[in-house]
Amino acid sequence: MTRDLRRLAVFSGKRLVALFFTVVIGVYLTIFIANMGGQIDELRLAQIENEVAEEVRADPAFHDLPSERREELMEERIQMEVERLRLDEPFLVRSVDYLLQALSLDLGRAEEMHSDAGSRQVAQIILERLPATVLLFGTANLLVFFVAVFAALSLSRRYGSKLDRSVIALAPSSAAPAWFYGIFLVLLFSFMVPLFPSGGMVSAPPPEGGWAYAASVIKHMALPVAAMFIAQIFISIYSWRTFFLIHSSEDYVEMARAKGLPNNLIEQRYILRPTLSPIVTSFLLMLIGLWSGAIILEQVFNWPGLGTLLFEAIGHRDTPVIIGSVVIFAYLLAITVFVLDFLYAVLDPRVRIEGGQK
Repeated sequence: MTRDLRRLAVFSGKRLVALFFTVVIGVYLTIFIANMGGQIDELRLAQIENEVAEEVRADPAFHDLPSERREELMEERIQMEVERLRLDEPFLVRSVDYLLQALSLDLGRAEEMHSDAGSRQVAQIILERLPATVLLFGTANLLVFFVAVFAALSLSRRYGSKLDRSVIALAPSSAAPAWFYGIFLVLLFSFMVPLFPSGGMVSAPPPEGGWAYAASVIKHMALPVAAMFIAQIFISIYSWRTFFLIHSSEDYVEMARAKGLPNNLIEQRYILRPTLSPIVTSFLLMLIGLWSGAIILEQVFNWPGLGTLLFEAIGHRDTPVIIGSVVIFAYLLAITVFVLDFLYAVLDPRVRIEGGQK
């Protein structure tokens, strides 16, 4: 038992280190690109000069001062702001500090944006949007997973049927992203046949009462969840049905049938259990791809999540919010990959950790 725990600890440590370095590289590249290799500092300096000049012109206390004195005060204010933002230091030095702060989730203050509560703290802005993204994508992907698993298992019993061939024919439809189907769903069910709202997370003004609020959220979720469901379901059923067909032809399955075991027991013990590892793998890899598509999908439905936040931050050139959003996405992806490694061992008894490796 102690040996197994030690192996598990070594394996976990190696995986965490590898994922950590992956996150570090991704976050640093984001910092470098978002700051245009330091070129954005010139834009910030010009912005500071314009803001200080406007403040001086708007303040009556400066009107009676000589022009030379006004210029001196303006330079002093500009220099104070430059020192506060550390623009007088080399960008490479500041980029390393930005990286360390980002990795520790010390995301600082936003330059232009703020939370609904008025906070300029990037962490508060992101925490305000994160639940909406998790709710939407979590609901859609859990729905896809359970429907696809049971549908694929059912189709594996009806290999070659009309329904089986129909799913195969519809599988290429998953090549289109979820936001593509979202546009048509909005046109059809929000404008032509107005059954669902076209965007947002809740009605305005929000309904009073917990049940009424939840019902409004569910109604607003219907179209984006349907878009993600349509984009994933057919390829998932087709892929996982293939896994079931492969395992259902194994010798141990034929032996179980020869012994007269019930079909439900054979499917659960000898077909479903061994195939869960590749199924969960493909599902989580698909989930990783969906995180990257959150920006466009949430924009289509005006869903107030991390994707919309990142899009707005890019529009405002709010570098701290951009970096903070990417950091959260990077951690979400790293957690997904890390959890995947342990699901292998839980779902497939043939997987063992030896010397810190599987």
